[in-house]
Amino acid sequence: MATFVDRVELQVVGGSGGHGAASIRREKFKPLAGPDGADGGRGGDVILEVDASTTTLLQYHHRPHQRATGGGFGKGDLRHGASGEDLVLAVPDGTVVTAEDGTVLADMIGIGTRFVAARGGSGGLGNAALASRQRKAPGFALLGEPGQERTLVLELKSVADVALVGYPSAGKSSLIAAMSAARPKIADYPFTTLVPNLGVVEAGEHRFTIADVPGLIPGASQGKGLGLDFLRHIERCHVLVHVLDTASLESDRDPLSDLTTIEHELASYAASLDEETDGRVPLMQRPTVVVLNKTDLPDGEDMADMVRDQLAARDVPVLDVSAVSHKGLRELSFTLGELVEQARATLPAPAPAPIVLTPRAVDAKASRVVTEQYDGHTAFRVQGEKPERWVRQTDFTNDEAVGFLADRLAKLGVEDQLYAAGAVPGSTVLIGPGDDAVVFDWEPTMVGGAEMLGRRGTDDRFEDRSRPTRETKKEQQRARTAERMQRISAMEAERKAGHWADPASEEETR
Repeated sequence: MATFVDRVELQVVGGSGGHGAASIRREKFKPLAGPDGADGGRGGDVILEVDASTTTLLQYHHRPHQRATGGGFGKGDLRHGASGEDLVLAVPDGTVVTAEDGTVLADMIGIGTRFVAARGGSGGLGNAALASRQRKAPGFALLGEPGQERTLVLELKSVADVALVGYPSAGKSSLIAAMSAARPKIADYPFTTLVPNLGVVEAGEHRFTIADVPGLIPGASQGKGLGLDFLRHIERCHVLVHVLDTASLESDRDPLSDLTTIEHELASYAASLDEETDGRVPLMQRPTVVVLNKTDLPDGEDMADMVRDQLAARDVPVLDVSAVSHKGLRELSFTLGELVEQARATLPAPAPAPIVLTPRAVDAKASRVVTEQYDGHTAFRVQGEKPERWVRQTDFTNDEAVGFLADRLAKLGVEDQLYAAGAVPGSTVLIGPGDDAVVFDWEPTMVGGAEMLGRRGTDDRFEDRSRPTRETKKEQQRARTAERMQRISAMEAERKAGHWADPASEEETR
């Protein structure tokens, strides 16, 4: 069973807003004392927050669907609906949030950092808020908006100062266990470490975190072995430590070839990174330390003596250590501590996130009309934030609410835009995105105002009050005459066929 997950796909949905209430206050001697329907509550947000006690994304691997609570419905007597509670999801430090298309939405570093993953919907207005001089007692209320729905990819990149890299079974887990309080799994077979391990090292005044990255093999930058699954965990480190196995039992390996292979894989992976965006030093230019491990063994000590001079020519610190006997670990801790402090000093001071203002463009329109094919015919789609939101808030079972929507669209200029686009009475009009759009036949006579209102919950503009023309009346008269002549002909045919007798003939026989 998996205990560590560093990449998940998470579907988040904000809480839906509560519907507004349509209510009329009733008091003694005042049967209709005015509207008192209150607004619905706002839906809760889904928020990601960096938590110090969370080190894995495992919980979202098992529960990839997260939804915040919705807002309460408004009630009469001006009782507003309760707002939904925000759903706060804990994530590890170093979590990167991206959209489905790969766009980075948030790089969450630092305990307490928050990111709103999905916003809750607004509550609908009650009829008390919709009352006006024309609509003194609205018989409808607005519906609450649905919450934002998103599919996000969460990717964990460990936040460590030092990263231990090397071949499987090079002794990285043993080193981190000897240098810190971490207790990773240690065994004498390759790929013992399947998840990154973090430990805290204290060396005098120096304090830093060290990460044990799972073993790398040739082709790791292309995904072989554990490859790309864990190479991401070295992106944020300040210092790279190459752990070389000087007592390897494989005859075709030696510390020099191991180092060349690992550096090649790191360079291939670094080429795919955009390291200039966060101000960090490129991966292959960061301070490096070479550690010759397992020198407590005779074969390991002999191999270290053979390659030490060639490694020293690279102008990097080369240290002989042993995780078992703790040989050279103190020197290694102080060396790493000094390099980490130097790297931290070169980092730019963290600047507060700038406040981004995105005003609407001067020539931006609140709505626009585009033509498209719908069901084999030309249709007109109304696009824009306002009309789409108004459609979501409209109760289409209430004629007065639909009339209110028509008035709002007319004031926004949608009727004029439809005329300009070539729409005629009876044209198909869609409002809203994709397949969720509301489809109706456009009737430009709907541009009348609130003076056309009838009783509460109705709109006289939906009543068919048209008078038939003279030609229509003549056609209806012709249809009635033809139907009557057809009935008489049928009865005469039945009489001649003897299906019924003449009453006069029956009287003569008596």
